[in-house]
Amino acid sequence: MTASRGRTGRPPLTEERRAEIRLEIARAAVDLFVEQGVAATTGEQIGQAVGVSARTVWRYFPSKESCVSPLFSAGIDAIAACLREWRPGRPLPDAFAAEWETGRPLVVGPDPATVGALVRLTRTEPGLRAIWLQTYDEAEPAFARALADRAGLPADDFRPAVQAAMFNAALRAAVEHHAWHTDDTGTDPATVRAELAKALRSALAVASEGLT
Repeated sequence: MTASRGRTGRPPLTEERRAEIRLEIARAAVDLFVEQGVAATTGEQIGQAVGVSARTVWRYFPSKESCVSPLFSAGIDAIAACLREWRPGRPLPDAFAAEWETGRPLVVGPDPATVGALVRLTRTEPGLRAIWLQTYDEAEPAFARALADRAGLPADDFRPAVQAAMFNAALRAAVEHHAWHTDDTGTDPATVRAELAKALRSALAVASEGLT
């Protein structure tokens, strides 16, 4: 009779830990990009900053530019949830008030100053620009579904799709305006969040004119 062989090696990573590793890699990548530029940054350097191998970096991301995608997409689910819970007659910016007041991330991830620097890099780094625009392209269907749920409409209805496009464009314009007209170096994080929230409120006020 042969004894059953137990599983050896490290236990598999949980989804939560995988997400943490992705975020650690993203933060290391953007720090290196800001410090020395994208071209001069290697997968080995990104891995060393996190304490993992370059092979691990490439297991999570197909390119060094894509390493930053978790910072760009961190708030999509939170935004969609706010849209889904937005009540008729309530100003759209107010639907996000609780998140802004507590400093929880909505659009650009956990560190507004760091991601602000990253967004500024998208003006001169085509690879990062592509990832930035791809994030919003992928977010739009999620926003459309949330608006359709809110209105009790089918997921493929044309009206939520148009509304989501307007809302999405307003968000991106606000974040870019804030990043490109603000130097976050040495600025208190609370001030950065307040300035970004002000830009987002202005954008959502414009977007809400086309949303009901």
